[in-house]
Amino acid sequence: MAGRRAKTKKIVIDPVNRIEGHLKVEVEVSGGKVVDAHCSTGLFRGFEIILKGRDPRDASQITQRICGVCPTSHGTASVYCLDNAFGVKPTTNGRIVRNLILAGDHIWDHILHFYHLVALDYVKGPGVPPFVPRYEGNGIYKLPPEVNDFAVKGYLQALEIRRIGHEMMAIFGVRGPHVHGLVVGGATVVPTTDAIVGYLWRLKEVEKFYDEVYLPTVYTVAKYYPEGFNFGTGCKNFLSYGVYPLNDDHTEFLLKPGVYTEGEDKLFDPEKITEYVKYSFYDNRVTGLNPKNGKTPVANPEKKGAYSFTKAPRYDGKPHEVGPLARMWVANPILSKHASEFLGKTGEVRMRDFGERAFSVLGRLVARAEEGWLEVQAAKKWITELKPGAPVYVKADVPETGMGYGCTEAPRGSVGHWISIKDKKIAHYQVIAPTTWNVSPRDDAGTPGPIEQALIGTPVPDTKNPVNVVRVIRSFDP
Repeated sequence: MAGRRAKTKKIVIDPVNRIEGHLKVEVEVSGGKVVDAHCSTGLFRGFEIILKGRDPRDASQITQRICGVCPTSHGTASVYCLDNAFGVKPTTNGRIVRNLILAGDHIWDHILHFYHLVALDYVKGPGVPPFVPRYEGNGIYKLPPEVNDFAVKGYLQALEIRRIGHEMMAIFGVRGPHVHGLVVGGATVVPTTDAIVGYLWRLKEVEKFYDEVYLPTVYTVAKYYPEGFNFGTGCKNFLSYGVYPLNDDHTEFLLKPGVYTEGEDKLFDPEKITEYVKYSFYDNRVTGLNPKNGKTPVANPEKKGAYSFTKAPRYDGKPHEVGPLARMWVANPILSKHASEFLGKTGEVRMRDFGERAFSVLGRLVARAEEGWLEVQAAKKWITELKPGAPVYVKADVPETGMGYGCTEAPRGSVGHWISIKDKKIAHYQVIAPTTWNVSPRDDAGTPGPIEQALIGTPVPDTKNPVNVVRVIRSFDP
């Protein structure tokens, strides 16, 4: 009837499965689309409290336990933070070893994300776990049988490639996950010829999988699900701390630090980061602070109006998406031949050649696969730059007092650590994990976080099978 308002239905997904953590999402659907969304985390963890009063050198191990799948990224951010506070600069060999450890982590994690978390939203496997349970509505699965079978085979191959990736990490990191090879002042494993050859051999196996299986499958999914470029847009603001320093002064990076805000490229300034807690289960007195001055808030699960234990980090007062799409959009590197073929272009193709189609569910999947390819090529170069037997470590004494911060990139986004030291102990430690940026609740101004914004407008033709909702969420890898 003309003038009648469309009926609104609330959908609650709790927990969201096939992600690497705990997340509840509530969306309101009206007229076949999401009109409002709330992301909430229901767990208080308290790592910043655990760290207080400890030897600062413990931080690079303890903070790796923040995440079971990207501990290497937290370890890397932590040693950068400690280097800064201790006033020490690692050797060239130490910098390269750190890059190779982190690259090994990223390369296998991208494969994990696509095949074992995301792909089953597009690929229909046999009716046995882990391929079920799943949404079963009309039109959900579109791949032709032979293409679908190739993708299922890739799912199984990816398990083996992930093992090889862990071995690459362990060659220089001692073990994986939760590597021991990252320490303030550099690394612990001095490269040998055998280690270099072992890493390179495994890297070539991974490169073959990227070239022959992973990238072709991602672009095939994009071909059969073109609508995936039309939703999941989000805030269209991107933040990257930069990752993989190319010189010992950390002034050049494989993927540069930068910010893309409201259509403009800007330099990254860590002083412009603030955290808000109006809608988080924390004491309001700690809202609006930069992490270097931040305080671990007192949890208040009964707080009126709050709905998440996640804070709301903002850059220059605005929500910013972090992750592979953000990094690739900011850096705008040359992509693989598969991107050129998909776009139907000859010559070099860069991330921004996708235009605003990149701001989407499939844009995130493409950016992630292409970033992994870029990291594989870079690691092939770095492994040849190592000098067997040369030092990887500079002695670093614990200062009486000090302050520092360290920023890098986890596979799923920007990770930053801040420390202050007093009497040779940790007086203050703050962490902003990647998912904190993306899954954040409203800030003090009431502005939704990046995933909340990306969900708005998502088509949900069948509220009993809201597959597009989880497609959006998983594209961020929260």
